[in-house]
Amino acid sequence: MSFVETHGLWTDSQWTAYHAVLERLKASDVRVVRFSFPDQHGLLRGKTLVVDEAIKAFKSGVTLTSTLFAKDTSHRSVFPVYSAGGGFGMPEMQGAGDTLMIADPETFRVLPWAPHTGWVLCDVCFATGQPVPFATRHLFRRALADLADEGFTFVSGLEVEFHVFRVTDPRMKPEHAGQPGEPPDVDLLTHGYQYLTELRYDAVDDVMELLRTHIDGLGLGVRSLEIEYGPSQFEFTFAPAEGMRSADDMVLFRSAVKQVCQRHGYHATFMCRPKIPNVVSSGWHLHQSLIDRESRKNVFMREDVADTPLSDIGRHYLAGLLAHAQGATALSTPTINGYKRYRPYSNAPDRANWGCDNRGVMVRVLGGVNDPATRLENRVGEPTANPYLYFGSQVLAGLDGIRRKLMPPASADVPYETQADALPRTLSDAITALRADTCLRKGFGDAFVDYFCKLKDAEIQRFNLEVTEWEHREYFDTF
Repeated sequence: MSFVETHGLWTDSQWTAYHAVLERLKASDVRVVRFSFPDQHGLLRGKTLVVDEAIKAFKSGVTLTSTLFAKDTSHRSVFPVYSAGGGFGMPEMQGAGDTLMIADPETFRVLPWAPHTGWVLCDVCFATGQPVPFATRHLFRRALADLADEGFTFVSGLEVEFHVFRVTDPRMKPEHAGQPGEPPDVDLLTHGYQYLTELRYDAVDDVMELLRTHIDGLGLGVRSLEIEYGPSQFEFTFAPAEGMRSADDMVLFRSAVKQVCQRHGYHATFMCRPKIPNVVSSGWHLHQSLIDRESRKNVFMREDVADTPLSDIGRHYLAGLLAHAQGATALSTPTINGYKRYRPYSNAPDRANWGCDNRGVMVRVLGGVNDPATRLENRVGEPTANPYLYFGSQVLAGLDGIRRKLMPPASADVPYETQADALPRTLSDAITALRADTCLRKGFGDAFVDYFCKLKDAEIQRFNLEVTEWEHREYFDTF
């Protein structure tokens, strides 16, 4: 039997999808298939196989070095992989040994910008068939299973801001390489500030259509394409989806946007606040609700008139998000740069509060009595976040609120003046809060939380050793 069959790694629906993919590959002109997995940072990594080998690999898996789990955002190995336990305290991670990527056939697509190329998202296992404990797609799946045990299904919708620039110099001379290499020199596509104006949209219509055509070709459920406030800043929103779907769509969307832009002389970035004059911060607003697994009703929706727009379950879930806001911030805002977005009176949150249709709060409540679209919009995230960790933190925190029947404080109608716990001001503060959050530690596992914090500590240490322009300007002449 194959590896997948031996370890029972596919569901019935995945087997059905596999047989459909098999027939499609045999009948199409696809020549190669990319097997990709979302790493600890939400970046896609993997291998490309010629189609005959790919067909066999669906059931047997694709080998992948375990060192990829040791990388920080500069792609440097943070853990001593050749020491005992590989620095993870696990013999399976020692000596840069292999893991296996196991394809999820339900995610298979043909890439519209590379029509001879198939693509499939993978989970990562050890040779025993057990999931690698640092594989974040598995962690989110486990959180969804906990939610299902309580009778609920997670529904989420994406609202993602990002920037697109025109490349003027790709900076590809040998001296520009490194870990990381030099970023490209760029020009703006628009001057910005004419928020949602048709004139600004028309100025970038060719780029919008380029992206829309390819994203539609992936079946990602685009709802709107918008000109955001800042120069060269775009926003895409997506239809709500259940379970794992929105997280899978987000990692593919980010990668697709960057690949399509790269092929046409543009540079797309989901970095929160690029160091480019006049460019503003990008956010990632996560819309979420729960539906009852039997009745299929939105359990956040209120069915009677009251002084709150949320049901009791909705309020419990909201209270859970607020109770664990500090610890979860490390997962929704995982870069040093992202904390430059948290500032008062800026359409971004700076404290753990909520309000009805208020864009200054952390959690914006939308909907009301008998409105099946009632939901919570968490405005805390940055668009670089690993969606499996961001979404997983929401499910775990909200579920804790439901189980403990927590209740939120009064709404913050003046959000930047209402008393509430401050969100972490730095990644260091957020990591400290995550380490201390017992709910998130239990949900993700102590081993994963310690692992994630170690990766982020390495990032922070490298940052602290850099001499910045600010320091030079502040001290070089004065002292």
